[in-house]
Amino acid sequence: MTSNPAATAWTATGLRWRDGVPKLTAASGARVLEREVAAGTRVGWTVVGPRRCVGVRTARRHHPCPVAAELEPGGKAGQCGSCQDADQGLALARDQILDDGRTYRLYLAWFGPGLAKVGLTAEQRGTTRLVEQAALTWTFVARGSLPGIRRAELTVAQSGLARERFTSKAKVGGWWRVPPPEQRAAAVRALRAQVLEVLAGHGIELFPDRPVTDQVELFGLTDGPPPAYREITALGPGATLGGTLHPPIGRHLFLTPDQSDAPPLLLDTRLLVGWALRPTPPTPCTGLTEQLRSRPAEQAALF
Repeated sequence: MTSNPAATAWTATGLRWRDGVPKLTAASGARVLEREVAAGTRVGWTVVGPRRCVGVRTARRHHPCPVAAELEPGGKAGQCGSCQDADQGLALARDQILDDGRTYRLYLAWFGPGLAKVGLTAEQRGTTRLVEQAALTWTFVARGSLPGIRRAELTVAQSGLARERFTSKAKVGGWWRVPPPEQRAAAVRALRAQVLEVLAGHGIELFPDRPVTDQVELFGLTDGPPPAYREITALGPGATLGGTLHPPIGRHLFLTPDQSDAPPLLLDTRLLVGWALRPTPPTPCTGLTEQLRSRPAEQAALF
């Protein structure tokens, strides 16, 4: 996480966007380190085990896991059960917090044809959640208290117009089918019009004319993902990662290895969470479990 190859390994806690800038975060005890991972950044890491709970992050500070609980090597969850129970963000996602006094916004996020999502985010977070989720195109549709916005979210989901969740696999699959920008915007505007009809009379402030934001260029997906790449599905102690980063896509990183003939790698940074990362000089990528992905063949029109 620093430029010193001999530096002590820091435990990765995730990829976060701050003011539109993607940063990989890591912790050593209560100390937190952030490193920008913009396009063109060269990285070199060695994964050091065992994988441990990353504790709880609040708006004010990072709280280490009190017992430094060891986690299973696989998976993307970076917290032990006790830290998950203490995490206010998870409690909110699990509907364990009914009202926290903050103002929330309802959004529509579009990840590709047939991949429309409805969700909520605290107004104070601005647009960060939409970047972190790698929404290709999105818009805000309403604001209000947590109970009111949560009811609106459920109403939209139950109407079948949009879903509350999509898997990472579904979102990544949508990158192969990105239509032109005018079609993306038109799809979101049409969806918003339908959603506003469904939410009429809900007692929340509706946004009929908010702009539609497109993030395809930000994510480097104007021409889609690389025609072939290797998706990292698992890593373990001793694994090495090295190369040059493409524009981050939400919490995903494309990385071109230093070996010129090797296809890019796709890393879901949640796989790093809980592992210690030791900075290394430029190094080959080793010790990774990968799956080759290629652009799907175009289907012939039925009519």
